Amino acid sequence: MRTFSKTMSPDEYCQRKAARSGSSFYYAFRFLDPERRRAIIALYAFCREVDDVVDQCREPAVAHAKLNWWREEIGRLFDGNPEHPITQALAAHIEPFDLSREYFEEIIDGMQMDLDYDAYPDFPTLSLYCYRAASVVGLLSARIFGFSDRRTLKYAHDLGMALQLTNILRDVHEDAVRGRVYIPLDELKRFEVKPEEFRFNVTRESHRELFAFQAARAADYYSKAESQLPDQDRYAQRTGLIMAAIYRALLGEIERDGFRVLEHRVHLTPLRKLWIAWRTARSIKKPK
Repeated sequence: MRTFSKTMSPDEYCQRKAARSGSSFYYAFRFLDPERRRAIIALYAFCREVDDVVDQCREPAVAHAKLNWWREEIGRLFDGNPEHPITQALAAHIEPFDLSREYFEEIIDGMQMDLDYDAYPDFPTLSLYCYRAASVVGLLSARIFGFSDRRTLKYAHDLGMALQLTNILRDVHEDAVRGRVYIPLDELKRFEVKPEEFRFNVTRESHRELFAFQAARAADYYSKAESQLPDQDRYAQRTGLIMAAIYRALLGEIERDGFRVLEHRVHLTPLRKLWIAWRTARSIKKPK
């Protein structure tokens, strides 16, 4: 494993990793207190780091080796001897927020699925991937944000599913160019769409129907998540609600654009994301 700069603290390393990603998540983190913000940024940096292993390593053997190193590093983290700046940053938050080793290992298992699958045969298989890649992150995040009712964990699970399904729809062309198809193959067959069609910048009616079906599923998960969040935990979980608002707006934009995700990447401007974050945070009142 490479060495790291002695002039940069673990928290600074995570901050740079998170800021460079340009993700919508970063807009939501602004509304947390300093300790929770450091914890969630360290978690997010971990997710980005292991995701980059799969996205940036062209040799599968190298990617496998790096993921195995991260499995060992999680062991070192929970044994109290982390080596990487990200796990060193995470170490301070494991006990206060009761973060489970199993969940970190599940995230790595999700990245492993990206190496084992270039397409998913059906939604149950994709659901396992979404659980590992996103719902588990939601469960860890819910612990960092704080909750008093365990129904909040069901909300966190379903919100993770919704966010991941939105990402899959937004990135369908980009993923196909990299040789990956996340929309279930049996659903492609039902709508008479071939996986290789996603590599081209052409939108047919069958594509729109398929993508509308995917969008409806994501919307259902957003609605289910929202309905399961107890009122007493809404303020604590407002960071997740901000993310839900931003991504639901993105899903709406994809629909208004006629599901032309093969032709261009649909996105929200930074100003619009900041406005949604501010508006959502302001609408959630702190309990008296």
